[in-house]
Amino acid sequence: VQLVDSGGGSVPAGGSLRLSCAASGPFSATYTLGWFRQSPGNDRELVAAINWSGSTTYGDSVKGRFTISRVSATNTVYLQMDSLKPEDTARYICAATPQHNISHFSEAIREWGQGAQVTVRS
Repeated sequence: VQLVDSGGGSVPAGGSLRLSCAASGPFSATYTLGWFRQSPGNDRELVAAINWSGSTTYGDSVKGRFTISRVSATNTVYLQMDSLKPEDTARYICAATPQHNISHFSEAIREWGQGAQVTVRS
């Protein structure tokens, strides 16, 4: 499975951005896809994930502000990020696992995208 990240950029606090991640390869349509983020000096943090059934999970710090969605026809997932805060500044990295159980997403990552930088200016 190959992942191609796109999106990211720099916005003022309160703004919005959208990330996308396109998955390709054998059985990629059945993979659970999502994002982690990492900034200097901080541990990698789960942002959101979605499986092919449409079940989702979000990190506590983004609940109510970020929305993950999936387009099955193109096997692409999107992360709509609203009400962005300076603390959301990080590199956002797409990830994939064949694990269908959404609660196990963080435990079994098999593939990583190249990542996209998100900068939120205060």
